[in-house]
Amino acid sequence: MRAPTEAFTYRYTHYGDADVLKRHQYPMPAPGPGEVLVEVISTAINHMDAFLRNGKEDTWHDDPWPRSSGSDFAGIVRRCGPGVTALRVGANVVGHTRTGAHASHIVVPADQLVAKHVAIEWEVAGGLFLAGATALETLDDLRIGPSDTVVISAAAGGVGSIEAQVAKYRGARVIGTCGERNFDYLRQLGITPVRYGEGMAERIRRAAGAPVTAYIDNFGKDGREVAAALGVPPQCYRSSADRRQVELRLLRDDAESVSHATQVLQRVVDLAGAGAFRLLVSGLYPIEDIVDAFEDLAKLHARGKIVLATRPVTRARTLRAREVFERMP
Repeated sequence: MRAPTEAFTYRYTHYGDADVLKRHQYPMPAPGPGEVLVEVISTAINHMDAFLRNGKEDTWHDDPWPRSSGSDFAGIVRRCGPGVTALRVGANVVGHTRTGAHASHIVVPADQLVAKHVAIEWEVAGGLFLAGATALETLDDLRIGPSDTVVISAAAGGVGSIEAQVAKYRGARVIGTCGERNFDYLRQLGITPVRYGEGMAERIRRAAGAPVTAYIDNFGKDGREVAAALGVPPQCYRSSADRRQVELRLLRDDAESVSHATQVLQRVVDLAGAGAFRLLVSGLYPIEDIVDAFEDLAKLHARGKIVLATRPVTRARTLRAREVFERMP
């Protein structure tokens, strides 16, 4: 089979909703010194991708137009540039980039890639970077370990579910706050679920049976007040604003930040390969349906991650359990 001569990427020329993303076809790029051409097999979508696209996140507001989208990807090395010795053509890899992963192919420096563990499915591999690295950075910052009882809000989401599982893997007792429809999912992970809403602090207190030592708030509403009511020390509370800062640090493209992000990604892949956590992919979309995928993400009902596939086995849509739930009166 002949190698393709063209690639495509999704990019946008102005801020807006997902429908500003347009497919752009262009000649297949060649990697330069120290770079690698990767054929993208799977690539996740993140809330940060949407915030950058719609202008709610303006950290890189002076980037030139048009702009590309996506930071997480997994794929196959198709060409290596001069000086690349640690990777070979045909290697399966997981990578990160500040932007540009929502594409058929991507050229990145070789030091932004790690080997894909054989036990990790492609759709999972493409969703590991930003959620997994953010989860590890947060747990490391709080030094979560066997002596902790930690509360994690939005524990069924992409970041929250990894935080919960890795915290449990480290020996901590984990309580996850969520809607009732996610109770069974969290119980399957060995996480104690607690319902959102009025009286949540008392429900957490009863479920914990011991002092809560840390609180990670991915939900971003009343977490600080609940943590204070539980007696969590301020230095052991992490807000959704803190999470935003972690994600932005991981996306920086200076050499030191890139190196650190790759090191954290390696740890994420190692943990996933060892079975320390399982990332649930609740929506797998053909990359051509990127607008639908972002609209799904915006509903805030997805468990785990939503991932785009460049080579889906089928393009047929099946009704998901959560879609049935959403349509119930």
